[in-house]
Amino acid sequence: MAHCRFFAIVLLAVAGIGAQTLPPARSLDVQPRVGVLGTTAITLPEVIQRVLANDRDIEVSRIAREEANFNIRSAQGYYDPRLGLNAYRVKSVTPISSLIGGGANGKLTQTQIYADPQLSGVSPWLGGSYKLDFASSRQRSDSTFITLNPQFPTALSLSLTQPLWRGLRFDDNRHRLQVARKNQSLTEEQFRQRVIEVATQAVQAYWELDYAYRSLEVQIDAVRLAEKQDQSNRRQVQQGLLAPVDVIATQTQIANFEQNIFIAQETLTRNENALKALMLPNRSDMMWGVALIPETPPSAHILTPPLDEAVKRALNTRPELAESNFSIEINRLDTRLTRELAKPQIDAVGTFSLAGLAGRPLPPGPNPFTASTDALLQRLNILSGLAGLPLIPPISFGSGGVPPIFVGGYGQSLGNLTAGSFPTAQVGVQMSLPLRNRTANAQAAISAAEGRRLRTLREQTEMAIQADVRNSLQGLESAQSRLDAASRARQSANEQYQSEQRQFQAGTTTVFLVLQRQTDLIAARTREVRAQADLGRAAADLDRATAQTIQTQNINIATK
Repeated sequence: MAHCRFFAIVLLAVAGIGAQTLPPARSLDVQPRVGVLGTTAITLPEVIQRVLANDRDIEVSRIAREEANFNIRSAQGYYDPRLGLNAYRVKSVTPISSLIGGGANGKLTQTQIYADPQLSGVSPWLGGSYKLDFASSRQRSDSTFITLNPQFPTALSLSLTQPLWRGLRFDDNRHRLQVARKNQSLTEEQFRQRVIEVATQAVQAYWELDYAYRSLEVQIDAVRLAEKQDQSNRRQVQQGLLAPVDVIATQTQIANFEQNIFIAQETLTRNENALKALMLPNRSDMMWGVALIPETPPSAHILTPPLDEAVKRALNTRPELAESNFSIEINRLDTRLTRELAKPQIDAVGTFSLAGLAGRPLPPGPNPFTASTDALLQRLNILSGLAGLPLIPPISFGSGGVPPIFVGGYGQSLGNLTAGSFPTAQVGVQMSLPLRNRTANAQAAISAAEGRRLRTLREQTEMAIQADVRNSLQGLESAQSRLDAASRARQSANEQYQSEQRQFQAGTTTVFLVLQRQTDLIAARTREVRAQADLGRAAADLDRATAQTIQTQNINIATK
């Protein structure tokens, strides 16, 4: 074989081809990437942390969680007691034309200072309400009929209303509070779902960047191999063992590999910028100008869970299914409320009050009702005395005195109030019976229909999760098998290339076959690094499908 190649070279030289000038040797010159001024190493956990911190949707979800907590506090606030005050001062002058109006000069002047603090609220257990009033005033009048001036009336009353049917076990306020709590859990699941999605996106972007770097290294190694082959061919041409066309073949190989370098370099830049867009908060961040070097090595083998276990885990932990369950529970609360509102309203009401009164007594004065008969009574008594008859006593409309418990100021009035001397109690029932109540019945039917719709959607979600887990599990197993096959193919291609090199050195093969084996080796290495990246992506996708991303990547969701 060597003799045949020698004679072929001689014939080519005779034909003039051997006199060709060899093309100059070229060395690899890879220009720096645009805008890259330095390098920095970065790990997968750091990437996930930066991406989660920079994602605006996660920030929105976090704010939604805060709002859900505030909504619970707002719903609980309905049961907070309310303190009120009704206070005023009034002066009134009323014209009086009646003899019994109490105004001797034709007008009645009254002044009053009134204060009524109130405490009211709603019970969070049985739907009842309460109201406590304490009213007190200071009244002054120039009426001729009053015996206390000024006087201090006081009153303490407690009113209770307790539903007996509608609103006893459930009402709008308890519905609002329970819905707020369900919505809080719903926003927690929505937040968790967004964290899983963003973390999965970050993991996949990281492995794409890792692949781009490894692919670029493979293409650079390919050029180095071709350059070594070119140097070897040039020496053999100078020794007369090869034809110049073999050098041209290696130059063609180098040019082809160089094209792959530039394509890989562009892919690296695109993948790196895509990851930076996820990580960095703004375009002025200094990290835009540095190259990100992945430090976390890819896993060569990942354990795949059994299908039944993976599906069960997904059905128990997927946020979408939990969100669907919470929506159904909220619908159940809505249905319960609408059914409650369709019931008749029957309430037990009760009021208990105490009253107090005190004032300064006025000195005795002429009785306005008997003043017109005083002269007649006096004349009759004179005549009765002359005739030896008993005298007629003055006409009286009472004892003419004020009971001692009413004599005093504001403190005496409070004492009469707390003594419970003047109680009033009232107990009753209030009823409201709608004749048809079509609105409430229709709302109950709408809530029931909405529940059926939500349960149907949940079944669709379960089906989608089942398919997603199956696809992700198959994708992981396929990626693992492809990586194993690609590793074996790369080893075989390397052995074939080394064998072809040894045969070439022995003169039993051609440059064409050496370059072909070299191309096969580079293609096998490229497929292997691609398979490694696909395995990382497939593992991240399975974690997403089974909702294990947060646990797998050790993400502290409380601080995100």
